[in-house]
Amino acid sequence: MIPMRIGLHPSTCLRHYNDEVHTVAELRDVLLDSRRRTLELVSDLTSEQLAVPEIEIVNLPIWEMGHVAWFQERWALRHLRGCDSVHPHADAFWDSAAVSHHTRWELPLPTRDATLRYMSDVLNRVLDRLPADAPTEDEVYFHWLAIMHEDMHGEAFAYTRQTLGYPPPPGWVAPAAEDAPAPADKDIEIAGGSYPLGARPGERFVFDNEKWAHQIEVPPFAIARHAVTNRQFAAFVDDGGYQRRDWWSEEGWNWRERSQSTHPVYWTPQQNGRWMHRLYDQILPLPESQPVIHVNWYEAEAYCNWAGRRLPTEAEWELAASGFEKATYPWGSERPSSQHAHLDARSLGCASVTDKAPGDTPSGCRQMIGNVWEWTATDFLPYPGFVVDPYKEYSEPWFGYERKVLRGGCWATRSRLIRNTWRNYFPKHRRDIFAGFRTCALAGRKRR
Repeated sequence: MIPMRIGLHPSTCLRHYNDEVHTVAELRDVLLDSRRRTLELVSDLTSEQLAVPEIEIVNLPIWEMGHVAWFQERWALRHLRGCDSVHPHADAFWDSAAVSHHTRWELPLPTRDATLRYMSDVLNRVLDRLPADAPTEDEVYFHWLAIMHEDMHGEAFAYTRQTLGYPPPPGWVAPAAEDAPAPADKDIEIAGGSYPLGARPGERFVFDNEKWAHQIEVPPFAIARHAVTNRQFAAFVDDGGYQRRDWWSEEGWNWRERSQSTHPVYWTPQQNGRWMHRLYDQILPLPESQPVIHVNWYEAEAYCNWAGRRLPTEAEWELAASGFEKATYPWGSERPSSQHAHLDARSLGCASVTDKAPGDTPSGCRQMIGNVWEWTATDFLPYPGFVVDPYKEYSEPWFGYERKVLRGGCWATRSRLIRNTWRNYFPKHRRDIFAGFRTCALAGRKRR
């Protein structure tokens, strides 16, 4: 292990960087915690495990490690401080805007130890240059940007290990055997009205695709109290859901035929009619009361068609989560805790959809933050008056009809990152991510 100056009190590990950072010590703690999580996710992997064959949905892990440090160097050292690059080939190796996905496998990248050393060098230089007094607004912003970027890649490392069938990171707590009762299916009625979709002007630590709140008219709707469970999705699969063309859109059916999918990607049928699933390197009974996870947008759409339901728009999702009062979190303004939401990989994999009652919205929706990202019906497009942020590659290149908006975060999302206005986005075919969905009632239709 390459030495790094990581020594922080455990109470800082869940600090929310969306709140104002008042001291340099707080800024240092969050920088260290973000890197601690990254190293937790990669340090046990061998050089061979970090150099996997090219896969369209997975970054080369050894490249991604260097990219995390390069991004921190770019914004916290070179942009903010005017420093020279720490590595002579940093841009040629790790600039994701310039180095295509395919090219990353062809580069003469540094070894595992050299990459860890680069990560350490960058972070230590960042820490050395923190001011003695209160940080300026620019210092807070560009360090926040690097932290959020590293936290997002930490989640990507978590689902990459799942995709590759690697063991979970050392120390991650295995889930207990499920004994939660099957949840009752219930819809929550949401009154419609004029709703300010997006982050409110003046909020400091939000990304450009959240800016700014703009009034839209949302008709009344009914949204499921909880995300679709494995039990519910298994009923769709067992009813021939992947064989019946009539439940699928033309685009979705084309994906299903190309992929030859007959069930969610990590499920395995058993002779007794039940299902097993793979969680990292473990084969376990499918937990019926947990949300279905690792399904793509097409699979979610097909389930909705079968069930006589539909996906919520992102405006409906945000209104259900925030209310017209625009609460920061479903439960209000209090920072997320383990009572409110399943975040921060506090345990391995999902929790039952019946858990985390203190995180309910006032109207009764549960787990709108944490557990699984939730697909919406909405294409990832800019809000009116969009203005690109300094990190111009974050949103603008990806706007379009090929990607759908996801909301709410998942069990591996850092709690300091997520809020009700956060917009995630992925292509419709991706099912390696920690994504599920909840549904809305069709007008005049009851639950199936």
